[in-house]
Amino acid sequence: MTGTGENTEQAETAEPPEQQEEQHRRMRERRVAVHRSAKRLLARPGYTATLRERLGLLDGAGELYDLDEPSDVYGNGIVTALEERTAALLGHEAAVFFPTGTMAQQVALRCWAGRTGNPVVALHGLGHPEVHERNAFSRVSGLRPVRLTGEPRQPAADEVRDFGEPFGALMLELPLRDGGYLLPTWEELTELVGAARERDAVVHFDGARLWESTVHFGRPLDEIAGLADSVYVSFYKSLKGYGGAALAGPRTLVEEARAWRHRYGGNVFQQFPTALSALAGLERELPRLPEYVTHARVV
Repeated sequence: MTGTGENTEQAETAEPPEQQEEQHRRMRERRVAVHRSAKRLLARPGYTATLRERLGLLDGAGELYDLDEPSDVYGNGIVTALEERTAALLGHEAAVFFPTGTMAQQVALRCWAGRTGNPVVALHGLGHPEVHERNAFSRVSGLRPVRLTGEPRQPAADEVRDFGEPFGALMLELPLRDGGYLLPTWEELTELVGAARERDAVVHFDGARLWESTVHFGRPLDEIAGLADSVYVSFYKSLKGYGGAALAGPRTLVEEARAWRHRYGGNVFQQFPTALSALAGLERELPRLPEYVTHARVV
């Protein structure tokens, strides 16, 4: 199997980005309309709420952070506190805040490419960068994505081990959203990571929804995230924050990622509302995710 042929086929058959974006916009509008008209809701995504309801997320924010501290400027203060909290939860040396996960993962993988000397990234054909990011890896970051599989399942260790060309990084989306929010077993995941290590490749987790995977794996968050060399997490998908993401990994990688965040235009002047909402999510929502998963199974 080679990645080049699959990528060429995808480029020839995929809809233009503008059409994909329009489809996603219409789908979001339909979801918002359904949520607002439903008589009973079991879950409510933040984007369907009113501004007043969203601002309510910061009620009692003084319990999360000292509001008499100076505001953040270009990533210090409360943003630094959020980074340190996130790194500790994920069991990594350090973490850096990003305004978006798309930016965080491009930066992470281009930093790894510089270290490995190989810009090839092995990933799933249904992974977020391949489906939802307008070919950003290749167009913006000088990376070359190759597909391990396009089937609605997680990749197999043999597909990693036997892939037909060298790659510098293996990217695993946990869970695989466009495959149906799929997770491997713990044994499958450790075997996937081991297969990449056999090929001297680094492992990066797209962990946008990693927070709730602890129930499935039966392992603490730091043990799961600790399998990877780096991991990205989102602060709004499960934690209901206003936005934002974090990249966690070795301190040297994180410091280089800060420089690239600046180059990508992601060193935002002030982020205290988003950082506060992320701290609220870590404090209030993260401990409840296991009971959400249990309730979802009952439903």
